[in-house]
Amino acid sequence: MKKNTNITLLSILSLLILSVFSAYTIEYGLGHKPCKLCIYQRFPYFISIFIILNIIIIKRYIKISLLLLSLVSLVGSIVAFYHFGIEQGFFNESLVCEVGSLDQNFSTEDLLKQLGNNAVSCKTVTFRVFGLSLASINTIFSLVLFVIFLKLFRNYENNK
Repeated sequence: MKKNTNITLLSILSLLILSVFSAYTIEYGLGHKPCKLCIYQRFPYFISIFIILNIIIIKRYIKISLLLLSLVSLVGSIVAFYHFGIEQGFFNESLVCEVGSLDQNFSTEDLLKQLGNNAVSCKTVTFRVFGLSLASINTIFSLVLFVIFLKLFRNYENNK
């Protein structure tokens, strides 16, 4: 693997770690409770961090790992766009965003406990950066990552 590819992967790894750290800082440090889709959007980041570390440290299955990274980023961008669409009213809030499970019979105490959890609606934007919701930023970032990883995958044979 060429030095440029390694530098690119290390830079992306740093940005992914910074993004996850920022999400937890916003949640726990600043007190902005995330909705379920906000939490789901973190999973592709964790998976990508693991795969990039695999590429950098183990140095095996690099081409397949780059393809997997592009697919993970594409899925992440779809989830983020779906969340952005809910925020903007393009899509209806789904069962993913509902509090609790609908197939259970709740007692009064269970309902009060659910309400006490202060679950955040997926429509609610509690934190913005430069006027953009985190879902919109994540959509753009994940799409950029998809393009970068796909390009690294396609050029892998030339970069050996």
